[in-house]
Amino acid sequence: MARILIIDDAKFMRMTLTNILKKANHEIVGEGENGKEAIELFGKLNPDLVTMDITMPEMSGIEAVKVIKKENPSAKVIMCSAMGQQKMVVEAIEAGAKDFIVKPFDEGRVLDAVNRVLS
Repeated sequence: MARILIIDDAKFMRMTLTNILKKANHEIVGEGENGKEAIELFGKLNPDLVTMDITMPEMSGIEAVKVIKKENPSAKVIMCSAMGQQKMVVEAIEAGAKDFIVKPFDEGRVLDAVNRVLS
């Protein structure tokens, strides 16, 4: 069981991920809507894992990953992207993300990524 922070500007996407992860007995320790909140919440909650949307208002997921990884080199982040954002996914991985999942979320794929990154 892991403590997971979910960052996505869409409430529906956060709910979807929460349902998938809770079913697999993970604990959702917090939720945020943009990169700034991600950095703030990460510092406060120190989660085992963060799922982070790439495209968000105020600060993108990629910018947030860079800051989080600089402050916490061992941070584990999985990026969430819409189809057709391959270039951004590559950027996110270069910035320190460990894996990515594509929307709409496939339960199996989400859990595979989470288990891989946590192990």
